[in-house]
Amino acid sequence: MSSRRTFIKTLSTASALIAGQSVAKPFAYIPNLKRISPNDKIRFATIGMGIQGNFDTRAALRNPDVELVAVADLYKGRLETAKTLFNNPDLFTTRDYREILARPDIDAVLIVTPDHWHDRITIDALKAGKNVYCEKPMVQQISKGKPVIDAWKKSGKTMQVGSQRISSAAFKEAKRLVQAGDIGAINYIESNNDRFNAIGAWNYSIPTDASPETVDWDRFLGSAPKRPFDAKRFFRWRNYRDYGTGVAGDLFVHLITGVHFVTDSFGPNRIYSSGNLAYWKDGRDVPDVMTSIMDYPKTDQHEAFQMVLRVNFANAGKIQNVTRIIGNEGQIEFSEDNLILTKKKLPQAPGYGGYDSFFTFTPEVQEEFKKQYDSQYPAETRTAEPVKEVRFEAPKDDDAHGKHFGDFFKNVRDGSQGTIEDPVFGFRAAAPVLACNQSYFENRTIYWDPVNMTEKSPAVAKAGKPAAGSKKPVAAGKVTARKS
Repeated sequence: MSSRRTFIKTLSTASALIAGQSVAKPFAYIPNLKRISPNDKIRFATIGMGIQGNFDTRAALRNPDVELVAVADLYKGRLETAKTLFNNPDLFTTRDYREILARPDIDAVLIVTPDHWHDRITIDALKAGKNVYCEKPMVQQISKGKPVIDAWKKSGKTMQVGSQRISSAAFKEAKRLVQAGDIGAINYIESNNDRFNAIGAWNYSIPTDASPETVDWDRFLGSAPKRPFDAKRFFRWRNYRDYGTGVAGDLFVHLITGVHFVTDSFGPNRIYSSGNLAYWKDGRDVPDVMTSIMDYPKTDQHEAFQMVLRVNFANAGKIQNVTRIIGNEGQIEFSEDNLILTKKKLPQAPGYGGYDSFFTFTPEVQEEFKKQYDSQYPAETRTAEPVKEVRFEAPKDDDAHGKHFGDFFKNVRDGSQGTIEDPVFGFRAAAPVLACNQSYFENRTIYWDPVNMTEKSPAVAKAGKPAAGSKKPVAAGKVTARKS
């Protein structure tokens, strides 16, 4: 590998980088037109080496025939640490992600930056001919979703969005059971993700050497409002609307992604949120308690149902984070590692007596009622099927995170865009959770078209027009059949 000085000189000529600029500007992309051979290693780089960046990189490396060749981050300490953590003193490191995109020997990039950089780096990477794995939520703002989808389709490259739980064995089993009709018609879904500790509430440790000298603060801000250096905002960026997406973008997106995967849904058409900042009053400007209600329209894949999502960062009670999908013949309760199916069907006969109006009838009417009931409901219709419970435990070696990357790398090798969580799927999960924030901060109901992926005005939504989700959903990964 050439020296860093020689590399930068070459890069300046090829990419027209503007020295000293804190925000990436357009440059001459060097498309990576190399088709990956099944016998070759996929060489990847990680852009953003914070907590999730490190975990993503490790998960990626648990797959065969892949190699980490470069990392980018805006804090000097992370660049130095990466060489040690990944046992590679020659690992290429940079603060400028464009240096990575300009390298023709890099096949794929992992984008694990603060949310407000997701769309910009993703589009730049796709134009540069790189395959992209982008952390959830795919975009920070709803308006940025379609430009990412357009860039992906034009690029012909593979892209995976990183909400890895849907690659777990339990989620796949839940999908199989729902599609087999084991719980009947879905009518209600609830999912929660509660916490009660400082780190869980995003108050991550701040290094003692954090300063404008060790942190590229101006580049971090990017398109966000300008302000003086603030280490809390850099290392705890999830707490601020300028850079993150709050509990909805960090946690609801996992829950809604799982539900969409299991039900084959395109998304809700009405969204409302409420909540407050109850406990972590540390300068953050996002709530720590939020509940969102979403209405899903009837489609060819499922009946209309309601979904309620909740996050409580101040839950000092018993925490049990699960998703419950409830139908008219049972329910599925599952997490990433296990699943419980409970089947319960009502008898055909409704019964009478007890807390019922039967006792208010005169004796004569009661006798007549019994005769009619006995003639209408034979004995075999009066007993319900026994309640049936089926438990599923994921294999101990089930590695959802590693498998999610495995799906990405397989599609890279195949030259396919059909990942389990492509940008269309990713945006259909991101947009509703971003609408949760919009509803919360604007104190209004958001009306959404889940098929065309656009916000609707209240007047149009209430005009009685056919539900936007009434078209038959297309299986994930079938790019040619999707609409944008």
